[in-house]
Amino acid sequence: MLKRTLLATNIAAMLVVAFSSTAYAAGPAKNVIFFLGDGMGPTVVTAARIHQYGEAGSLKFEQALQRTARIKTYSNDAQTTDSAPSMASYMTGVKANNEVISMSANTIASGANKPSADPVTMVANAVNNCAPGNGTSVQTILELAKLNGKSVGAVTTTELTHATPATTYAHICNRNAQFNIAAQLAPNGVGYNTALSNGADLGVDVLMGGGANHFTPYVAVTNPKGRPDGRDLLVEMQQVVNGGYTVARDKTAMLAAPVTTKKFIGLYSNTSHLEYELDRAAQTLAGVGAGVTQPTLSEMTVKSVQMLSQNPNGYFLMVEGGRIDHALHGTNAKRALVDTIAFDDAIAAAIAEVKKTDPTLANTLIVVTADHDHTMTFNGYGKIGNPILDINRSYATNADSLDVNGINYTTLVFGNGPNRVNVARTSLLSATVLGDNYMQESGVRTAAGSETHGGGDVMLFATGAGAASFKGTMDNTQVFSIVRTAFGL
Repeated sequence: MLKRTLLATNIAAMLVVAFSSTAYAAGPAKNVIFFLGDGMGPTVVTAARIHQYGEAGSLKFEQALQRTARIKTYSNDAQTTDSAPSMASYMTGVKANNEVISMSANTIASGANKPSADPVTMVANAVNNCAPGNGTSVQTILELAKLNGKSVGAVTTTELTHATPATTYAHICNRNAQFNIAAQLAPNGVGYNTALSNGADLGVDVLMGGGANHFTPYVAVTNPKGRPDGRDLLVEMQQVVNGGYTVARDKTAMLAAPVTTKKFIGLYSNTSHLEYELDRAAQTLAGVGAGVTQPTLSEMTVKSVQMLSQNPNGYFLMVEGGRIDHALHGTNAKRALVDTIAFDDAIAAAIAEVKKTDPTLANTLIVVTADHDHTMTFNGYGKIGNPILDINRSYATNADSLDVNGINYTTLVFGNGPNRVNVARTSLLSATVLGDNYMQESGVRTAAGSETHGGGDVMLFATGAGAASFKGTMDNTQVFSIVRTAFGL
């Protein structure tokens, strides 16, 4: 009996050792590119596919990424998450409360930290970090990659300090403290996140997005939304000893930067986010405005891959199509779908670039997912070929589909949003609903721009090294574990 007990104990011990060594052994992926379509729920994917390629078509990432899974998105304190804890779950494996960026589950979202035109209030917001005892920071996959000698990057069409990109490199008790978030990127400065260092190698290697005002000093006339503490983080980042950043403020400067550039930050809007793709493209064609100087998400992604892949140890890159979410909040389906197509194009461009040196993706894991759903729904018995943004037309009669009062409606509507009339609905015209600025009708009336996220599951797509582990229905925190294991971290 004693021998059998000792044998069983030894076997159990060996299994523990075997499991531990397997979990933390060198994984199959030298590189990871994590694509996040902010708010890109299943209905958005379907609608974008039909809008661009028809019912029988496919988005490029649907064709290229063979592994799929269904992802739960709830946060630690809410059935319907906001972007901060949902993206942090992917990046850290820890569920946090709404509004919290890469902190422990017991962290309370402290302070309103809302943007303000008042410089005094802005100062308070800038320094309002976590109070003592209010949670602890949790390690991100980007920090782990950096610690293991890999190059790291974050690219977004939103402000670089917005919730989704911030979860990769920052730790804060409220997502709206964007001056504080920006300071965490400036090596050796006050507030720098030292977890972004590997010995003498300081900081995130490639950064691209909008919102330069969070990095540059307040000036009443020329930079009224700038940093109230007077710091110029871009100058500080340029002056880092043996690791100064190359700074680009437009597409031309970005394209001109050598791919051998060690540290790079591109901020392509003075304030706020980059243009919606619909507007950026229109401005580019017109030859005027910000659209001429802002790079596309595809261009930013390819440039980032080229720079990061100079590291023989590999890299981690997060790419966010962030303005999908903003258009959905405004119940403007057309801009949401066009930005989804731009996001899809960026994924295809990245895969093409990676395959130049890794043709079978044997060394690269590519993941595409969303942080949460929205309330947009696909309704009616529309006929094949009917434009997805148009009035719903019956497959049986080809006539407009009608509500109980005999009024027509669009195929895409929202569960809540501002476009809910308080009087009887009136008939719609195709010329109206197909317009760039049309806001789809909603079931519950909310204030302008305040359509909520949806609490439904989202989809995940993956291909390349380690992708086989994505399957079935998973919690978003499990995605972190799979990526970490594939990375061998």
